[in-house]
Amino acid sequence: MSDEQWRGGFGPPPEPFEPQSGPQPQPPAEAGPPAPSQPQPVPAPGFGPTRGGPAGGGRFKGRPAVLTALAVAVLLTVGGGVYLAVGGDRGEPSEARPSASPSIDKGDGKGPGVGPDTYDPNAGIRPGEARVWLRDNQTELPGSGTSQYGPWRVGDVVVKAIATEFTGYGATDGQDKWQLPLQTRLCAVPPAPTADGKLVVGLKESASETSHCTHLQLIDLATGKAGWKVPVPAENAYDSSMEFEIAISGDTVALARSAVMSGFSVTDGRKLFGTSKTDGCTPSGFAGGSRLIGLRNCFDPSDPTARGQSMVEELDPATGTSKWSYKYEKGWTLGRVLSVDPLVVAAHHQDRKTWNITAFAADGKVRSQGASAFGVSGRCNGFGNAGGFQECYAAVADADTLYIGAGKPAATLDTEDTNQVVAVDLNTGKERWRTAEQPKGRTVWPLAIEEGRVLVYVSPGSGAAGSVVSLAPADGASQPVLQSPAVSAGAASVFYSHGVRTTWAGGRLFLLNGRVYGPEPKKKSRAILSFGK
Repeated sequence: MSDEQWRGGFGPPPEPFEPQSGPQPQPPAEAGPPAPSQPQPVPAPGFGPTRGGPAGGGRFKGRPAVLTALAVAVLLTVGGGVYLAVGGDRGEPSEARPSASPSIDKGDGKGPGVGPDTYDPNAGIRPGEARVWLRDNQTELPGSGTSQYGPWRVGDVVVKAIATEFTGYGATDGQDKWQLPLQTRLCAVPPAPTADGKLVVGLKESASETSHCTHLQLIDLATGKAGWKVPVPAENAYDSSMEFEIAISGDTVALARSAVMSGFSVTDGRKLFGTSKTDGCTPSGFAGGSRLIGLRNCFDPSDPTARGQSMVEELDPATGTSKWSYKYEKGWTLGRVLSVDPLVVAAHHQDRKTWNITAFAADGKVRSQGASAFGVSGRCNGFGNAGGFQECYAAVADADTLYIGAGKPAATLDTEDTNQVVAVDLNTGKERWRTAEQPKGRTVWPLAIEEGRVLVYVSPGSGAAGSVVSLAPADGASQPVLQSPAVSAGAASVFYSHGVRTTWAGGRLFLLNGRVYGPEPKKKSRAILSFGK
């Protein structure tokens, strides 16, 4: 392999090494697992820092340890290079793996997909590659389909939801665990459950899509059992809504709707606080987790035509009392909460056609704030705020740094081509480093921070299947973590095209399509895919 072939936007080639003694892996003669072989750990493809920022790596408190147990079993080394599961883009077969019969489903959503034997996402799997499981939607749905929520991992179960049901699968094998039909339709789902897997959701009054959101119900994601169900009392005469903005923090589930808010106990459903007074600042949503963050729109009652101001505040989860608040200058609209602890918020300015990142200290004072010099997907920058305020699947933060999927900015600094990871110093707002650009068609999404390293999903494309790598927080240097089999690229690419939701938990990556459609005789609607240990 030449240097140019290796680079392709991935950075420099690996240093040559002496292969271990003993039998070396050979390409399999037919689909199916080959004989076991010992993979070699090597530098991960796909990344390499291209620009260093100011010194600051020393401030990072995490332990930059190599994810040894994972990295050893990632990529098969061949002849001093790296074997990447190579196939045509969108999962087309190539000479690097067994050719598929024209009658076999390739996993891209276009094949027959009529049974478990028609598509094997692990066909031709090689030593060091992580096994994949894939499930399709089996619920009859209207032609327009429906949104999916999740995925949430609780112990050995991973859970997803649609408007009419929750479904639990075995986290490591995708086998059915349980299914919970709902009496009425979902109208609100928080981004994350409690630490012990309890989720409180909003339900409509009836099965009709046009009915109002009137109740809360507890769902135990570990068991698939429904718990308490309570009505949401009206806060004022105008309190009526077809959906809630909802988040969980500690034992509190908070919901905003129709310019009012309420808080309820996750344990028993009793009401903790509510509000009918707006004081000119109406609740618009929440972000939950280790803290409860409120988001408001503020208006001048004496001048209803004047442009409002966006406000961020931290609330006491038990009482709803504001601990501190911060108002943006007029013209800025809140987008996404990129991190709750530390608190990092994206906002955009409709006149300036730009967006910024604001980092807050624990007491609400601004640590840093500035317009971004890179483009970020609308799922994270908040243009139009499609989805909830925590609907960002491409940003994670530690105490001092935000790591976010980014790309070349368009005129509005909005882009779908998030082919780099950018590290932003939260104390200065300055860019510290960014990785090399991925080849065309590949996207990167930071997933989590574990053992002092940043875990990143690299979507399939440019003839390669999806993978997970880890980045050093000081400079973005990468190491491999997981590599999926070549034949799984087709299925994974379908997830990206449908607006994917991601979760990293217990050494596994879970991809969930944001929308699914009813099953058809000759076409499957891919619902959830996972690979890992």
